[in-house]
Amino acid sequence: MTYFFKASVLLMMLAIGGCASMGSGDNVQKRAQIIKMKNETLAQLYQEKPDTRAQLRSAVGYAVFSNANINLLLVSAGTGYGVVQNNQTGQFTYMNMAEGGVGLGLGVKDYRLIVVFHTAAALDTFVSNGWTFGGNADAAAKASEKGAAIQGEVYYGEMSVYTLTQSGLALQATVKGTKFWPDKSLN
Repeated sequence: MTYFFKASVLLMMLAIGGCASMGSGDNVQKRAQIIKMKNETLAQLYQEKPDTRAQLRSAVGYAVFSNANINLLLVSAGTGYGVVQNNQTGQFTYMNMAEGGVGLGLGVKDYRLIVVFHTAAALDTFVSNGWTFGGNADAAAKASEKGAAIQGEVYYGEMSVYTLTQSGLALQATVKGTKFWPDKSLN
């Protein structure tokens, strides 16, 4: 089972590597593309949950990520990219993400993740360590503006996390780990 799990995760990571890609170009263009994704995601969040605008303004900082996820029966994997904005210093930290998990499910999903940091310690820990572990259950059937997805928000005490599904068809219940780390070439 361990070999099957590792091989499946590796194959899925390779398959979706381009799905959550910021595209080609030099570092200036890549940073601009990430900021564009961040701004579009925040506009969508503010439209769907207007109270989050004040929450993000008063927060120590926040992060916005674009992620592509595949779930194939017992294995789930995803990759993505994003940016952390420190509201106190104005500094941006460009980051990557990867996730893997086990559970029941089938589907492919493109989603955005918004993490709001309520304390400086939470923001610093996220940028320095960037690892989370948790469960995930969702259902999505969405293409462009058609269809629906169950969106979620979770509060971890020092952080609030929001997800927005862009497109995909998925039904899954998984236990997964997600690793976030600074992108050395963009920072």
